[in-house]
Amino acid sequence: MVPIEDYRRHLNAEAFVSDWLLVDQAMIDTFAAATRDHQFIHVDPERARAEAPFGGTIAHGFLTLSLLSTLAFEALPGVERTRMGINYGFEQVRFIAPVKSGARVRGRFRLIGLVERAVSLQSSWDATIEIEGAAKPALTAHWTTVAVLDPPTE
Repeated sequence: MVPIEDYRRHLNAEAFVSDWLLVDQAMIDTFAAATRDHQFIHVDPERARAEAPFGGTIAHGFLTLSLLSTLAFEALPGVERTRMGINYGFEQVRFIAPVKSGARVRGRFRLIGLVERAVSLQSSWDATIEIEGAAKPALTAHWTTVAVLDPPTE
């Protein structure tokens, strides 16, 4: 956890980068079960190899998008007094390249906006999910999060 003064210094500065995360077939299958999206390009490796242009199964776009939370949690500094974090929304999400089963991804986050209130901190991020060894990212997004803060003690 960092003081708000330190957090402010990250505005329009260098990006934070997470470690690589494996997106395997088990993760894809679990997401398919949770969302009831069992399209063959996600859950049938043999059929996907034979009929889809990706050479095998790929992660759901929304699975890839949902990984922003875990990748950000790993990469971004927490702010002192934070009680909880909330996804506020997205201005834009673009799915650029598919994430093939067995690929590794990582998040890259650059703080581009900051709104401070008495008991909250709204952060806007240029967020990218990169695919290891790929020329194009899996997705890009303009993502807004809110940290709910405990009141200051003085």
